[in-house]
Amino acid sequence: MRRLLDPINLAAFGFALSLIVVWQLLADAHLLSPIFFPSPLRAIEVLQYRAFDGSLWTSLAWTALRMVVGWLLASIIGIALGAAIGSFRLARVLLNPTLEFIRPLPASAVIPVAILFLGLSNAMSLTVIAFGAVWPVLLASVHGFSSVSPQLADVSNVLGLKRHDFMRKIALPSALPDIVAGLRVSLALALILTVVTEMQSSLPGLGWDIFFAQRSYRSADLYAGLIMLAVLGFAANHLIMLFERRALRWRNLGT
Repeated sequence: MRRLLDPINLAAFGFALSLIVVWQLLADAHLLSPIFFPSPLRAIEVLQYRAFDGSLWTSLAWTALRMVVGWLLASIIGIALGAAIGSFRLARVLLNPTLEFIRPLPASAVIPVAILFLGLSNAMSLTVIAFGAVWPVLLASVHGFSSVSPQLADVSNVLGLKRHDFMRKIALPSALPDIVAGLRVSLALALILTVVTEMQSSLPGLGWDIFFAQRSYRSADLYAGLIMLAVLGFAANHLIMLFERRALRWRNLGT
């Protein structure tokens, strides 16, 4: 509660609210086209209607589920592969050229290939999400594990730690700040790719709702979907920020 009542947070909330009020006033004065810019109240009315009939929660659940599952797959693969590449010089030499070749590929360009092999299915969506979201985690993990101080490795050898104990007790905590930063970027990409794959493959979710509203010229429904996507992204970002504060609380112990 104290954080919410912080003057900076209150000022940010007031600024956002003022933009919505101005938008509503311009719409009421017919200075904005209702086809392209419906009033915020119309979008809220759509949200209320869909919340009562249950369709809003179904779409939100599908989108959130795909985002989370795809992000978790990307996180597990990225951290595991990043630990292997970052901890072993031979792995970096062998895999770096291949990774640098694949990394610039836009995830959206992989969608046709994924559809070819997996069809218009949830498996296709999760594959594309994981492929696009894995790179921030992978690159951050490689940097984090490769930046572990050699002195820490020497200390672990003196203490007689086994390789897996060194990775778990020393290397992973040392690389964790980089990994968490990669996880935050990866989560945003996962949400974007979730929406794109839902639009491309007509899968149920907020992405398909927005696409269908656009094709049907129902602008209020379109903006209602955008609002829910913003809420979902905002909530996901704050959850991972909470995880970051808890996982890296040791960084503040000396300050």
